[in-house]
Amino acid sequence: MNQTTPFEHAVRIYWEDTDAGGIVFYANYLKFFERARTEWLRALGIGQHALREETGGMFVVSETAVKYHRPAQLDDLLRVTARLSEGGRASLVIAQQAWRGDTLLCEGTIRIGWVDGITLKPARIPPSVLERLT
Repeated sequence: MNQTTPFEHAVRIYWEDTDAGGIVFYANYLKFFERARTEWLRALGIGQHALREETGGMFVVSETAVKYHRPAQLDDLLRVTARLSEGGRASLVIAQQAWRGDTLLCEGTIRIGWVDGITLKPARIPPSVLERLT
């Protein structure tokens, strides 16, 4: 399970994303990554609300690793990517990056695990979901 072309999602930087100096607050990159992952899944036909209704399960973030290279600033337009890096029966690793033009600002990996929507106990990702991701 390794996609070669990452999914891309545009994110504009607003006042609410920045600190007093107009620099994006570091934790907001995780929000940008979340938006890109959600849109990537939606583009694959996997709406998260519908997925829970249909399967009784859902994805949750279980691990993150982020490296910051350059700051984004007020009014920047970012290109945030998502690409399946590793896959398994119960979790996936998504490689993500945030770019301003040709400048890499931030990159990281996010592990999402599958859990039962009621008990929140780990479970196997339904085969129909795995098929859409690969």
